[in-house]
Amino acid sequence: MSSPLAPSGSGPITDPAPLSLCAREPHVPADRLVAEMVPPPRFDSVRFSTYIPDPNQHSQTEAVRVLEGFAAGLGPGGAPGAGRRRLFGFGKAPKKAPTGPRGVYLDGGYGVGKTHLLASLWHATPAEPELKAFGTFVELTNLVGALGFQQTVRTLSGHRLLCIDEFELDDPGDTVLVSTLLGKLVDAGVALAATSNTLPGKLGEGRFAAADFLREIQGLSAHFRALRIDGEDYRHRGLPEAPPPYSDEQVTDAALATGGASLDAFSPLLEHLARVHPSRYGALTDGIKAVCLTGVRPVPDQSTALRLVVLADRLYDREVPVLASGLPFDQLFSDEMLNGGYRKKYFRAISRLTALARDAGKLVDPR
Repeated sequence: MSSPLAPSGSGPITDPAPLSLCAREPHVPADRLVAEMVPPPRFDSVRFSTYIPDPNQHSQTEAVRVLEGFAAGLGPGGAPGAGRRRLFGFGKAPKKAPTGPRGVYLDGGYGVGKTHLLASLWHATPAEPELKAFGTFVELTNLVGALGFQQTVRTLSGHRLLCIDEFELDDPGDTVLVSTLLGKLVDAGVALAATSNTLPGKLGEGRFAAADFLREIQGLSAHFRALRIDGEDYRHRGLPEAPPPYSDEQVTDAALATGGASLDAFSPLLEHLARVHPSRYGALTDGIKAVCLTGVRPVPDQSTALRLVVLADRLYDREVPVLASGLPFDQLFSDEMLNGGYRKKYFRAISRLTALARDAGKLVDPR
């Protein structure tokens, strides 16, 4: 539906004010949590063929080869739609899983394309979408919270593949919960694929987390083959530096001129994030075409910083450009934070926000 014209006929009438994330308090029903367990919009069209390995990193090419074979091995079998029926407890449980590895773990630093490869595996697996699930560790724990443990087991047991991005190794309670869940799913014949962060306190020993991951999932380690993926952050590979922040006036003008843009001051937004559960940050951004922020400054504490990391992930998943005034995004986190246990998360957030800031340049200069 086209926008109405102003009386003079000179142009469309725009909304009197942009949207505000601070004015949103979304509530997400459990059935939406299940239905949204697919690769995020940014990864709708990724495939193994669109992954461009760094020619200096043989492990990236090898990972593609192994994952293509893994996907091919998850060929037809089982009743289509069994996972959907089991959401409500119907249908018989599938036979016990075959022996041998039923999972792959992608082991690498941020920005080497692990999520691209994980989503490509989901797309390449020869099964209907309702027989495959893709979500972050946080989204999986939220599903257990919404449905209960036993119902989650029944919901996912009919699936052929479960992909878990950003497996959280820094919460022992949640790690045990999810490890127990995965054990039930492996017994039901579900194939697994995962990436993870690095345990706090381990970052100084290297950025690869395979040993930590395999230890933390305890009895499941024999079901995983670890694929190490070396390389630098692809978002910084041959790309220009992130643009400097814009002025408050430029950000405000761009928000007013962009349909579906939100406009918020940075500090109030951080306060609002504390009132919204991170599982709802995706819904918080529903329909948002661009995020405009004024007065970006360093985050005041670690709890706030970790919430901002989740928001950055959801914005990146949805390819929402971020236009900002104030300090550049590489100054969001203090040196203490960047040298602490969550260093990897903070660098991922900086990397992703930098990419989104680069995308936002066209809001000010469309050329």
